[in-house]
Amino acid sequence: MTKTLAQRSDGSLFGLDWLNFFLADVQTGVGPFLAIYLAANHWDVQQVGFVLAIGGIAGIGAQTPAGALIDRAHAKRTIVAVAVVCLVIGALVTAFFPTFWPIAAAQVLISTTSSVFVPALAAIALGIVGREGFDARQGRSQMFNSAGNVFAAVAMGLLGYYVSDRSIFFFVVCFAVPTLWSLSLIDPDRIDFRSASGCDGSAGNDKPARFRELLADKTLLLFLGCSVLFHFANAALLPLLGEMLSKGQGRSSMMFMSACVITSQVVISLIALRCGTLARSWGRKPLLMIAFAALPIRCILYTLTSNTVLLVSIQILDGVAAGIFGVVSTLVIADRTRGTGRFNLSLGAVATAVGIGAAISQAVVGSIVHHGNYTTGFLFCAAIASVAFVTLWMFMPETNHTPVRKRAGNSPRPAHLTS
Repeated sequence: MTKTLAQRSDGSLFGLDWLNFFLADVQTGVGPFLAIYLAANHWDVQQVGFVLAIGGIAGIGAQTPAGALIDRAHAKRTIVAVAVVCLVIGALVTAFFPTFWPIAAAQVLISTTSSVFVPALAAIALGIVGREGFDARQGRSQMFNSAGNVFAAVAMGLLGYYVSDRSIFFFVVCFAVPTLWSLSLIDPDRIDFRSASGCDGSAGNDKPARFRELLADKTLLLFLGCSVLFHFANAALLPLLGEMLSKGQGRSSMMFMSACVITSQVVISLIALRCGTLARSWGRKPLLMIAFAALPIRCILYTLTSNTVLLVSIQILDGVAAGIFGVVSTLVIADRTRGTGRFNLSLGAVATAVGIGAAISQAVVGSIVHHGNYTTGFLFCAAIASVAFVTLWMFMPETNHTPVRKRAGNSPRPAHLTS
């Protein structure tokens, strides 16, 4: 019997749920534990930093093109599948060839292909549920993603402690199988191409907005600036905390890092679904203000204690900030690009700017700590985070229910992009 539209949609959303879960497992396995693995293989700090920088630069450079690719491509599932396979190849190279150039090549491969995941999953969700259902859907996707991160962090910590650091990368290979299975459950016919790129309406002959028109959107640029400051202040915190927790702990450092990741991701998984609902009823700005306020408070609290349990507990605030930002930032971009056909390009461009801010943060804050101490580094991050909060509070408008005006061809384009 032929499945009804609702049945196919439900099956596709079920597949999207688990794709978010398993993809988080796969990505976590090649992410935060790499530095510990390389250090265990007798890499010095400079080598680790250099190879991570190579991967980071490659990933930053790929974000915007990846978004543009997702906007243009009809075969979004194929792109995700190819990227997962590339992650597996990168993980195997990392496991079997822990020398500089193979690791550098693997990091470039992993970072560039991973750039498609955020825009691709957002596009698939938007293409299936449409703009009206996207708020709740984004919250649900973030919930499953965070649950996957929790599972992966627990598994990686246990594997690293009881088996070996290298076993983490074989975990990636194993979990690529259910990732591809969940991807296969998504019916490609349920992904509306126009909706997935941020177009609205039924007209099929309109052209996507030019990128320079998006650059003229002052609200989008303001949000981009606030996001860069937010991640500049946030990116260095977990590495600094990891260094503090790992001093003199040996192999236990892997468990401490897992505890930090787990704490944050549990909180994200608990609040993400609710964030999607509240973003529609409360609006975007009130939730963003909560997220931006949590960051400077977290920075200051790190300076007040050296107790391991308390330091890990403070990661609850990281979960609050990251959970809200992860859901609401995508909704803000969807609001400002509605009707442009450039949703994923804009998502990639924001990710690029945020990545640059995060990368600079690591170098700047690391230098401050090197010449001062951890307290100085945390207070510097608190100051940057406070600037981000004040800027958001004073200048950022609410983006929900952005007025839409029809242009020629009956294709809607936001008023802020219409001359």
